[in-house]
Amino acid sequence: MDATVKTQDTDGSVTAQPSATGGMQPFLHDKVTTLYAPSLVVSRADGQLSSGVDGFYHGDRRALSHLTVAAEDITLAPVQGGLRGADRADFRAILRGLGEETADPAVALHRSRSTRPGRVTEVLEVTNAGSRHVRFRLTVTAGTDLATMDQVKSGHSPTTAPLRIADSDDTGLSWASDDFTVRLVAEPAPDVLQVPAGQLSYDIDLDPGTSWNATLTCTASHTDGDRFPAPPTEHLPWRTPALHSADHRLDRWLEQSLADLNRLRLTDPQSPHEDRPDQFLAAGAPWFLTLFGRDSLWAARMLLPLGTDLAAGTLRTLARRQGTITNPATEEQPGKILHEVRRNSLQIGDRLSLPPVYYGTVDATPLWITVLHDAWRWGMTPAEVEELLPHAEAALAWMHAQAEAGGNGFLQYVDHTGRGLSNQGWKDSDDAIRHRDGSRAHPPIALCEVQAYAYEAARNGAALLRAFDRPGADAWEEWAHQLAARFRKHFWVDDDKGPYPAVALDGEGKPVDSITSGFGHLLGTGLLNHEEEALLADRLAGPDLDAGHGLRTLSSEAAGYNPYGYHVGSIWPHDTAIAAHGLVKAGFPDAAASLTEGLLTASAGFDARLPELFAGHGAEEARYPAPYPASCRPQAWAAAASVLALQAALGLEADVPGGTVRVVPAAAVTYAPLTVTGLQVGGGELDITVTADGSVNVTAPEGLTVVTA
Repeated sequence: MDATVKTQDTDGSVTAQPSATGGMQPFLHDKVTTLYAPSLVVSRADGQLSSGVDGFYHGDRRALSHLTVAAEDITLAPVQGGLRGADRADFRAILRGLGEETADPAVALHRSRSTRPGRVTEVLEVTNAGSRHVRFRLTVTAGTDLATMDQVKSGHSPTTAPLRIADSDDTGLSWASDDFTVRLVAEPAPDVLQVPAGQLSYDIDLDPGTSWNATLTCTASHTDGDRFPAPPTEHLPWRTPALHSADHRLDRWLEQSLADLNRLRLTDPQSPHEDRPDQFLAAGAPWFLTLFGRDSLWAARMLLPLGTDLAAGTLRTLARRQGTITNPATEEQPGKILHEVRRNSLQIGDRLSLPPVYYGTVDATPLWITVLHDAWRWGMTPAEVEELLPHAEAALAWMHAQAEAGGNGFLQYVDHTGRGLSNQGWKDSDDAIRHRDGSRAHPPIALCEVQAYAYEAARNGAALLRAFDRPGADAWEEWAHQLAARFRKHFWVDDDKGPYPAVALDGEGKPVDSITSGFGHLLGTGLLNHEEEALLADRLAGPDLDAGHGLRTLSSEAAGYNPYGYHVGSIWPHDTAIAAHGLVKAGFPDAAASLTEGLLTASAGFDARLPELFAGHGAEEARYPAPYPASCRPQAWAAAASVLALQAALGLEADVPGGTVRVVPAAAVTYAPLTVTGLQVGGGELDITVTADGSVNVTAPEGLTVVTA
């Protein structure tokens, strides 16, 4: 979302003009991002921090907006730059013409970056590989605007913050506001420190075959501490599996994704055990490096084959903040799971203004119930599950109240504040929910996938209540049955290809009849019968949705389709992986394999770090997808989609309370021979091998029966 004002001309056309409050959302697609939540660094491909979104950030605050390296009267020619894992990056440049006797470069700069919570370190190394003595001045220029993340995102950051001298020994610079402090220190100390200009200069003298080094360390901190601190390094809440397959794109995607997910971890300071606090995944970098109900839940659910600790931490973190009162200003309601938490209010453009703790989401609450159920099935201990059952009952009560309040028996939403999210499902941009003719749906809106989540949550909630001898299971199963009947009556529509469920019902109860990727979220939930799921499997396989790089969020045949539309034509990896998993559960592994193949092709185009979303042009137009320029990268559920895609390929499902683990790898033959070791189920290790001829060998923890058909 940007801060551009759109005005309608007399001929009906729309003209974009800069907002009075700022510019446009910065692009990210050509940036290098290193992160270690709650900190991250965004730079140009050559390593320089100079403009736009560039910067070192900590806790949604920009600590450095400018950090450049230059050689006086010498051109720095970048030759290489990129990531090493998730939190490190390297950049190399040639000092053109310096010390050169032939066409070969002689003097090179290596810039090595390491990001840690509240700290970024850059090691500068200049090497003279030529045969001449060289002498020159190298200058580091630093500065900051101390901007908040919403200011950066809106494109209207403040002016540069004033500098102050750090220490009497002149080793660096510092900046500060009332609640935030930044310090940049150089080792060795610069030969010349120009405080007003923010410049640290070194006079470098190098003989042939020698090198020079300096280390820049920038630290940043909030006066009142981090809202969500970084986790203890040694407490990773999942096991990292080892994957070896015939398709190295799959192996590489999983490897990079797990590295990114590791650095997206944050902790809940309200955890009762300080030495082992509850952990969850921040939604994504840079815009969403904080707790999000929906995103954190989906990511935790996708990672269940690696262990249940992350899901348990996420569930508890959100349960501590579950709604207890009715507050129209924040959209809080009793039993409701929140949307997001920030240090300060979030102001984007002229209209959107969200409070620090905001509950404007319709799907996080049913998803919370299902993640608790699924974690139980994967082996979360009965004591941990039972502790959270009162929160599950409160969430179920919220679902019931919302369905009754709407008058039609469906979960629906409307922004009551006029300043919040106008759409409150996962497709939450203003124009996300459209009719087939391109017109926008008017609230209150009942989304098709939210009814599927609610059905699944009611059934799963009933299973939990029954297993733990709590009342209400029969009533919730009946509620789910009635919801399915209402859905079948009111959501299904027809076109020239046959029947399909509308993406939503609008404020008048009319079907919003566009064709979307939302079909994939219905599969495998139990809301539909097999014949209905078969209809949707055919739709998802059509070229208007399956772009060859994943699923388009909106059919390319729709009037409102835009390949760069945030939710109206772009491709989201998590959305595609959810559909692939649903197709496998519904019995359509071939269609699932096609979607996963598209994601693998896309992953190769993004160096195995799939972004939040990318453009939906399709494989027929280009081998690799074009980026969505402002997309977060990495994003938690985009990275976690690699695990869900692997789970779908293996046909892997767990039922620890029932004593079984199911492996039906019909969709994995494409990647065979395949071996994955170190998966987790029931607290023990699960190893799976699929041979080239499709046979499967599974080693499961004692006490679990393996089902392979």
